[in-house]
Amino acid sequence: MSTVVTPVGENVTADVFGSAAFELPAALEAHEPPEARGLARDEVRLLAGGPDGVSHRRFTDLPKLLRAGDVLVVNTSGTLAASVPVVGVPNRLHFSTLLPDGRWAVEVRGRDRRPLPGRAGELQLPGGAAVTLEEPYTRGRLWSATVRTALPVPEYLQRYGQPIRYRYVRRDWPLSYYQTVFATVPGSAEMPSAARPFSERVVTRLVAAGIQFAPLVLHTGVASPEAHERPYPEWFSVPATTARVVNDARAAGGRIVAVGTTAVRALESAVGAGGRVEAREGYTDLVITRSRGVRVVDGLLTGFHEPKASHLDLLAAVTDPHTLRKCYAEAVRGRYLWHEFGDVNLLLR
Repeated sequence: MSTVVTPVGENVTADVFGSAAFELPAALEAHEPPEARGLARDEVRLLAGGPDGVSHRRFTDLPKLLRAGDVLVVNTSGTLAASVPVVGVPNRLHFSTLLPDGRWAVEVRGRDRRPLPGRAGELQLPGGAAVTLEEPYTRGRLWSATVRTALPVPEYLQRYGQPIRYRYVRRDWPLSYYQTVFATVPGSAEMPSAARPFSERVVTRLVAAGIQFAPLVLHTGVASPEAHERPYPEWFSVPATTARVVNDARAAGGRIVAVGTTAVRALESAVGAGGRVEAREGYTDLVITRSRGVRVVDGLLTGFHEPKASHLDLLAAVTDPHTLRKCYAEAVRGRYLWHEFGDVNLLLR
């Protein structure tokens, strides 16, 4: 029997804002993709914060905010249609993470899309598939489960599943709306959404400006918007070519800018004893906090995170608390949009 994973600091409010903690008005939740609001993907707003202060931009301005020699580290994990209806009851099963022993970490949610505590036993799924919840994987939410499908799980999900959707998104959207331009390796329960605004035209302009791209993979599991748990182990791969590009750029004075918190976690998990990035793959249980810090990342492109989100600790490891507080105050004042279909935040050191 496996050990229950208890993420470090589980259910603890990120204390990076102190007395300046912000509140997120419901009106600032992005309820639909920008395309439904009359915008192209790359036309979302971008709030840039760093040593030169805070500025209000569009994502298409990103090439102007970086410089030749910088490296954008991107997660090429593709999003699975990881939400499947449970036969006979108005519940859904969320496939989260493929575990080392071949089982899956899964989550049961009810009709209102809130998590259910679940109990050990078998659930019937469409197409004659079944999932046996065997033991808790995290306290009160995820279960280790044996999955029985006639098809490999990614193919099964492609046929019977839908993208995971939380209550703030008011209707279903096709899986294509949950894929980034970099998605080539299916495996994430939820979209690595910081990369969603990238388009071919923006990538072309970045490359023309001398900015490099370095790919890696981290298959992200399901989020915990209600409990704000710390991350649990997730599979990642940093190839040798990416390690070389990052190390060479740092040696030449270039900045390493991670696209998304997943890219930060994967890249920092591949740092060797000498401070150089190495080719690595496997499961990472690294939790990045302000006290732990980062070793190779100089900047981060990310979405906006909720007041109690554990991701705020990671952001505070990349930039100073003053810049972070100012960015979030400006984002609320300027009515930027939150969540996977919202606007983005560039943080530079």
